[in-house]
Amino acid sequence: MCHADESRPPAPPEATSAVADAGELRLTSADGATFLAYRAVPETPTGAGVVLLPDVRGAHEFYRDLARRFASTGVAALVLDYYGRIADDDVRGPDFDGFALVQKLDRERTQDDIVAAVDHLVSGALGPVTAAFTVGFCLGGAMSWAQSALQPRLAGVVGFYGRPAECRELIGDMTRPLLVLAAGADVLTTVEDNRAFDVELSEAGVPHEFRLYEGAPHSFFDGALPDQAENAADAWARVSAFLRAHT
Repeated sequence: MCHADESRPPAPPEATSAVADAGELRLTSADGATFLAYRAVPETPTGAGVVLLPDVRGAHEFYRDLARRFASTGVAALVLDYYGRIADDDVRGPDFDGFALVQKLDRERTQDDIVAAVDHLVSGALGPVTAAFTVGFCLGGAMSWAQSALQPRLAGVVGFYGRPAECRELIGDMTRPLLVLAAGADVLTTVEDNRAFDVELSEAGVPHEFRLYEGAPHSFFDGALPDQAENAADAWARVSAFLRAHT
């Protein structure tokens, strides 16, 4: 369901920048706990920056590669890992079992980690960032949409194949623009629930864009899936346009 070790982010619509710097770092959360993160810094920044909220497997190679992809478009990118308090180490390879740990996550502490990541992004540590976004996938998809209510300083939030049920209670407080990219054949979320989320956002007056990819599986945004190349390219184009529109 989540991105596998052989998964690779699809190429962005256009690469306009070299990657000036990339690598691991540790960030400190509100309670003093530290957690793994990965940065990718563009040589030619656009002013946009993203915090990437990964799937249940944490900051594994797919998201590190995706951060570099974003940086190649001029967008500063920072991946955070959820498991700094409960995992034995920072290794997120094939043997790491995120499913065994995800139920132990503390929702409030995880939100503190997201805030700390956004703080670092906008601090200038990754170059000038005038518009900050979250971009999440699977577990991180709904977390990203939730930031529309929880972090009004953000310019916008993007979520791929998240579960609307995990952030629905916050719709009434959402203020920042959302981009909702849903999989039509998602094993975790029905088409009906995705469409209901779209309607609920509209009825609440939440600015958003909604795209349902008919027949697309969960985790369709994957360069290792040739049959999803068209959907992945469309999703990349929508993300890029969303970032430009709100930067």
